[in-house]
Amino acid sequence: MKGRLSNATIAKLPAEALVPRYARNSVTPGIVHLGVGAFHRAHQAAYVDACLADGESDWGIVGVSLRSPDTRDALQPQDGLYTLAIRDSAGEQLQVIGSIQSLLVAPEYPGAVLAALTDPRIRIVTLTITEKAYLRAADGSLDGAHPDIVHDVAHPGSPKTAHGFLAESLARRRAAGTPPFTVLCCDNLPANGATLHRLLIEFAKLRDADLARHVADEVAFPSSMVDRIVPATTDADRTRIGQQLGLEDAWPVMTEPFRQWVIEDRFPAGRPAWEKFGVIMVEDVGPFEDMKLRLLNGAHSGIAYLGLLSGHATVDRAFADPSIRQFVDWLWAEAIPTLPQDAGLDTTAYTAELADRFSNTALAHRTAQIANDGSQKLPQRIVASALARLEAGLLPEHLSLVVAAWIAACAARGGALPEGHFTDPLDAALGDLFGRNLPTAETTAAVFDLAGFANGHTERQRLIEFVATHLVHFKQGGPKLAFAALGIGNEPPRLAD
Repeated sequence: MKGRLSNATIAKLPAEALVPRYARNSVTPGIVHLGVGAFHRAHQAAYVDACLADGESDWGIVGVSLRSPDTRDALQPQDGLYTLAIRDSAGEQLQVIGSIQSLLVAPEYPGAVLAALTDPRIRIVTLTITEKAYLRAADGSLDGAHPDIVHDVAHPGSPKTAHGFLAESLARRRAAGTPPFTVLCCDNLPANGATLHRLLIEFAKLRDADLARHVADEVAFPSSMVDRIVPATTDADRTRIGQQLGLEDAWPVMTEPFRQWVIEDRFPAGRPAWEKFGVIMVEDVGPFEDMKLRLLNGAHSGIAYLGLLSGHATVDRAFADPSIRQFVDWLWAEAIPTLPQDAGLDTTAYTAELADRFSNTALAHRTAQIANDGSQKLPQRIVASALARLEAGLLPEHLSLVVAAWIAACAARGGALPEGHFTDPLDAALGDLFGRNLPTAETTAAVFDLAGFANGHTERQRLIEFVATHLVHFKQGGPKLAFAALGIGNEPPRLAD
């Protein structure tokens, strides 16, 4: 290889590799992104890169890692450049992305992060921090007793959480007479903008009532829906891409050709012209969000846990399993009637597209990667649909199987599955509850209590009973018996109830 990817070496790349079509030294920052992981670099950063190439030079990104320095350590020697490898069964296109101007690590330099957030040039703060980082209690409210929340309230100048950084920077901007930035949540939360707005108001109330009123009345929190499959990068990926580039890239990102971003168009301080590059700007993102959470993310969770229990390491291999493939069709048939019926959603075309994406053999999207943090993901992906069906007098047989499969997969670690194969914030509590044994009907309710599934809902007990029945089948005969009890393998799924 000829060296490492950087501003100084980018001219050495082969002609087939796409490179930034703008002068990076003329770009100024307009966005701070919290949670600068692989998904952000495959999604929002790529859209911003296109805007920069179109001449919108005031929307460069300051990337912030709230925990690990790994991304900074990999990309800082590369001047923030990295390769986006867009892969499908037909081949691979390499594109070097240049929209990330600088990288900060919050635990090392919280003051530098606050300085970036209070820079008057910053007009948007985007977030991909994963569901668990919003630090919600079982009822969905802010967990005010969480040690990091307690710390941030007591030490506003050196925060640890996204809530602390957002609240303190908004307070400082207000004191300086700088207009607030727009907060754009890009995580898989229901009504993610409204949810984060509520959580930040709750956090601000712990500090100061006036600050809470400012956040409530003066700061925009549009909701958004994001979609792109981004597997974890492997050493083999690094080697292959380095050989193609002729330069070392410490952290390239793998992704699929498909991408989608739907955003509520509420940006008082301005925004890039994302719509030029396929972003859908809408008044209400809710129907799109529901379709994605319940059909894509819900199916992904089902494929992950059932795939792990069936011995499949990647999504494409699991989806090629006839039983899992049929299960997903039945899952979609259950979830589709819970979606808004008057929003113009084309669920037939959407699920057909999902089937093609799940079959992409080039991505090697690991089921164990998707399986992480199930207790935080299942409420919006699966439980909400299951409760909606029960409310409508319909059965959630396949939806409830996903919850049971999550419990079974958690219990299988250290036995049929490797210890630490995937993780969950509730691991310690779940281990204390049932160890490596599947819970009984009685302890299934305790799992629901721990995870906060369906708390206070009138159909909660019925959903617990469905899950407990599936767990009996898992205990007696694993996924095969669980599938057989649902008639999977015997007849095609119905497309609607």
